[in-house]
Amino acid sequence: MTEERKITSTNYLNQTYLEEKCTLNELINILSKRWTTDVLFEIEEGNDRFSSLKKSIDLISDNVLANRLKLLEQYKLIKKTKDDSGTTGKYQYFLTPIGYKLSELLDQLCQFSDSHMNSNFT
Repeated sequence: MTEERKITSTNYLNQTYLEEKCTLNELINILSKRWTTDVLFEIEEGNDRFSSLKKSIDLISDNVLANRLKLLEQYKLIKKTKDDSGTTGKYQYFLTPIGYKLSELLDQLCQFSDSHMNSNFT
């Protein structure tokens, strides 16, 4: 579930305009939310439960982690499945094929950033 916003606010109208103009703007908006890429990468690394994600991303709050998982699931970047081990209420998170593809692209952007952005700031 995404955050509720006033549909008459200037920020909402601007974001809607940009998203309609190019879907890349919508993706950038999703990825720019704090912790979103960290959660995605941690799931790719095998941290597939809420508790292991929380432990790996120490500073994230439970509420924000839950929201980011819902957001990634809403955009079909991850899939939430019930754990088959018999433990009640336990879920696992996995990257979908689209999530893997995005993660590969983000890895390339990280490499680009490491190579080119640091030199601009030193």
